[in-house]
Amino acid sequence: MEYSEIFNKVRDIIVDKLGVEESVVTEEASFTNDIGADSLDTVELLMAFEQQFGVKIPDDETSSIVTVKDACDKVAEKLAK
Repeated sequence: MEYSEIFNKVRDIIVDKLGVEESVVTEEASFTNDIGADSLDTVELLMAFEQQFGVKIPDDETSSIVTVKDACDKVAEKLAK
C-alpha cells in the first residue's frame, strides 16, 4: 500500500472520529496541539488504525506517535512486516 493511501485513510478516520475539518489534518499536525485530541481520543484513533489496516501497534510503541505523520509511518512500518 502506498504512503498516500495510508495517509488518506488515517485522515478519514481522524475526521470521522473527531469531527474536525479535513484541512486541519496534515502530516505535521499534532494530535493534541493541532487536532485537539485528548489521550482517550488518541487511544481510540490508534485502535481504529489497527482495525482499518489489520496491524497491531504495541503499547510501548504508541508514546512516539505524536503527529499524523508518526501514525502513518508506524502503520507503514507494520504493513511492511
